[in-house]
Amino acid sequence: MFRELLPVALGLGVGSVLAGLRPSLSIVAGIVVAVPLGFLVTVVTGEFELGWEYLLVDIPLVAVSSAAGYWIVRMLARGNVWPTAR
Repeated sequence: MFRELLPVALGLGVGSVLAGLRPSLSIVAGIVVAVPLGFLVTVVTGEFELGWEYLLVDIPLVAVSSAAGYWIVRMLARGNVWPTAR
């Protein structure tokens, strides 16, 4: 359970921080940060002992949850949490 929560929590935290940056800078920073954080999660959780292919899961998991955190914070900042039909 902890092995899947850590990359999601880190990604949500990174995404919320990236939401404060310029959009062009946040995309590059998100990519640059997702790779080392995915590597760190793989090492901290001990998944690297089973196989390094867990990097192929942890890096995208950090990246996708970071994008979700970014989107959530941006929507909250704009004031429209639930999109409505017009």
